[in-house]
Amino acid sequence: MSKDAVTTATAAPSTAAATPADAGDAGYSKDLKARHVNMIAIGGAIGTGLFLGAGGRLRDAGPALALAYLVCGVFAFFVVRALGELVLYRPSSGSFVSYAREFLGEKGAYVAGWMYFLNWSTTGIADITAIALYTHYWSAFTDIPQWVLALVALAVVLAVNLISVKIFGEMEFWFAIVKVATLVAFMLIGVFLLATRHEVGGGTPGLSMITDHGGVLPHGVLPVVLVMQGVIFAYAALELVGVAAGETAEPEKVVPRAVNSIMWRVGLFYVGSVVLLALLLPGSMYSAGESPFVTVLSKIGVPAAGDVMNLVVLTAAMSSLNSGLYSTGRILRSMASAGSAPKFTARMNRSQVPYGGILLTCAVCVLGVGLNFLVPAQAFEIVLNVASLGIISTWVIIMICHLVFVRRARAGLVTRPSFRLPGSPVTEIVTVVFLLSVLVLMWNDPEVGRKTLLLVPVIAAMLVGGWYGGVRRKVAARG
Repeated sequence: MSKDAVTTATAAPSTAAATPADAGDAGYSKDLKARHVNMIAIGGAIGTGLFLGAGGRLRDAGPALALAYLVCGVFAFFVVRALGELVLYRPSSGSFVSYAREFLGEKGAYVAGWMYFLNWSTTGIADITAIALYTHYWSAFTDIPQWVLALVALAVVLAVNLISVKIFGEMEFWFAIVKVATLVAFMLIGVFLLATRHEVGGGTPGLSMITDHGGVLPHGVLPVVLVMQGVIFAYAALELVGVAAGETAEPEKVVPRAVNSIMWRVGLFYVGSVVLLALLLPGSMYSAGESPFVTVLSKIGVPAAGDVMNLVVLTAAMSSLNSGLYSTGRILRSMASAGSAPKFTARMNRSQVPYGGILLTCAVCVLGVGLNFLVPAQAFEIVLNVASLGIISTWVIIMICHLVFVRRARAGLVTRPSFRLPGSPVTEIVTVVFLLSVLVLMWNDPEVGRKTLLLVPVIAAMLVGGWYGGVRRKVAARG
């Protein structure tokens, strides 16, 4: 993106709407309504990281997992608040990739885009794995190989995602309604079980479920630290608000409301749910292979309740996969417009959907089908940790972009909107330090975390090789 384009976008936002500062923003419809974006924000905060991942983390970390969700949730809010400010400065379907291009240069956009692609392509693998695991809950599907169920799920969501952004918005709206309604219903049931001291799995719910089973930290502090990358993964997709803003007609009205509501959702749905789960059953009764909500509902003697909840968490996984295909399609198109992604990922169909980027993400997800064939028991945890590398790097880049943006605003080069990240630049610096410390602490987990960190130099080498192997020349040719 040229400096002239940036200047034009900053000085005259109304003109920028007609002539996008980012060439990758051209050609999109503006069919996402306020209710779509609001529920996309909710859906981004409620996904497989809570519905499936919380079970294994409760077993490993104990009730202190609620504190981990709270701490990571605060930093996630800072990231989305910073992104929200950038969105109001200049809405773009390329989102943080477009902002990285403006504030960090094309190399920054290249790294941001491909690390985000790594996040969502591997998250897509986690989602189809989760869908297969959920489906295996019913005896009618236990004989069907996990990889077959994963492939079917991918094909269905791909077909739906290619129709139009309006259909995507409607699907996410109703997916989010189902997820929120179910979580509220579960929390009401949990409160009822606590208030009436109703037996759950042979025990009486209450504080004794914590005090009689090792306390808040039954396995010490280290397991809580080690699950942090998984907790951050649970919050991945909050940044979808920034991508979706590029396809809504009134981002200045929609985005602040959606961003500000994230904090209380985190407190209610994540922290509240984990506290309830810890009070209903001891951590040892949860497992990584089953949703903790299904575990609780099955233990109260109403098997049908577990079936219903399993159907809902299956919906959540489908929603996450749908969102991943949506966001990577837009991000890759923004990159392709500058030459840092394959040319075909810039292509759009008649419904104004960037199908090229969506198909590329699906191609990686197909590799996940193979992973489900080779190591079905470990597939979810393996890709979860790889995805956490992508989301952590994405969030770090968003905060660095915001730091540069604020610095330019103080120099009089750009104008900050009234909707701002509080505490800048301290907020950005503390958030970046926290995110990087989560990566460093993963080294203490020799089974998964250390192996994940060993991928960092491999990924770095691939990024450097890709840049100097042809991307740099294409970017230079496009000016």
